[in-house]
Amino acid sequence: MGGILNQLLFNFFNLFRKYSEEDRRLASAILRLVGKPPKNLSVYKLAFSHPSASKLNHVGFKESNERLEYLGDAILGAIVADYLFRKYPYEDEGFLTEIRSRMVNRESLNELAHKLGLDTLIVYEGNRYFKGAYKSMGGDALEAFVGAVYLDRGFKFCYQFVLRKLIRKHFDLESIISNNKNYKSIIIEWAQRESKELRFEIIKESGTKHQKEFVAQLFINDEPFATGVGFSKKKAEQASAQKACEFLKLNVI
Repeated sequence: MGGILNQLLFNFFNLFRKYSEEDRRLASAILRLVGKPPKNLSVYKLAFSHPSASKLNHVGFKESNERLEYLGDAILGAIVADYLFRKYPYEDEGFLTEIRSRMVNRESLNELAHKLGLDTLIVYEGNRYFKGAYKSMGGDALEAFVGAVYLDRGFKFCYQFVLRKLIRKHFDLESIISNNKNYKSIIIEWAQRESKELRFEIIKESGTKHQKEFVAQLFINDEPFATGVGFSKKKAEQASAQKACEFLKLNVI
């Protein structure tokens, strides 16, 4: 038994010895987060490469974490859907969809990424440990990270990682179920009850490609009623809906 342990330790330190100091720091972070050393460190490096720091590869393609974000988004959504489906066997599709949405929305993933310390690993405009204010970077990196775990370790391992290290450890489902922050749904339901015409319109965009800010205007019966600001169109619409809910004194359950 001791010989096997010694061999594992030798392999582990030998693996880390070939890395640069910066790569060792990232590999240590992966080990802490995942519970296993990375087999392919490059895929994790890519997961934390923000589009603003993208570089051309040997075929002229700009590499960033956007493709991994796409992959991780799908995998994370599928794992959360499977988990909720099994946990709540008597709830309908609408309930499951709503709870999944609350768990994997950008605000929730940004908060989780910060708890995990992923924001300290993001490469942004050449700065290795950027803690910037662009609000979607953490959530984007988290999705890309899930994609990297999947590519590095396979779906079975990735499923267990998401289940044990993310869902069970960081999501309070009772709180998520009881706390409805979907102001847009609330104001739409109110408008339907009151026979009001409701629409959202993006009236302003500002900022750079990777740091855009949007202003949404909520109209009731074609009259401007509330405005909201956000780093995505959906966030801006939610912000305007929240102001409308507060003004109308609508209960948010």
